[in-house]
Amino acid sequence: MGYLDEVWDYARENHHEVWSGLREHVWLALLPVLIALVLALPLAWLIGRFGWLRQTILAVGSIVYTIPSLALFLLLSGIIGTGYLDPLNVVIALTLYSVALLVRTTADALASVDDSVLQAATAMGYRPARQWFTVQLPLALPVVFAGLRVATVANVSMVSIAALIGLGGLGELFTRGFRLGFYTPPIVIGLLLTVALALVADLLLVLLQRMLTPWSRVGVAR
Repeated sequence: MGYLDEVWDYARENHHEVWSGLREHVWLALLPVLIALVLALPLAWLIGRFGWLRQTILAVGSIVYTIPSLALFLLLSGIIGTGYLDPLNVVIALTLYSVALLVRTTADALASVDDSVLQAATAMGYRPARQWFTVQLPLALPVVFAGLRVATVANVSMVSIAALIGLGGLGELFTRGFRLGFYTPPIVIGLLLTVALALVADLLLVLLQRMLTPWSRVGVAR
């Protein structure tokens, strides 16, 4: 109980820093996913509309995803002219990673929709834009959400790396703890809150998916 008391005492005495780090971690991790989804949807549509673009777009995404995150944080500051400690570097970097992941899963999800369903929609007079928004995209949502869940959890993890350049939300608890020694309260608190944030975000996405795709639950409860 002595060690747990230490953790609790540290959290109580430093609650302003802990909550500030948690808030920063939330928006640094989740904002890039939202931006990436907005960008991935039209890119996935382009891949479906112009098949010859598929290899080019996916290849660029794969190259971006292989760049180490810390290196990308630092490179962006020089490319776009921001300071090393500008949170915009983290947002842009994580957006690029998320787009690289989501564009592939979204394109595959849209391509997996049965052609007979699309042909039926065309026969009913659905124009391409209406067909895409009301038929193809809704049917692809389960796979799209699977990609969103992976991207979200990955971002929650990668934000902590930004603490090495003076940002990173909860990651700052890790760097503070490493200076004090392993298994210190800051590391334990940062780890627990990071895991909890990833779990809560994933659960919210599952609930949102269930709300947006009620037809996918038909027969599941039998």
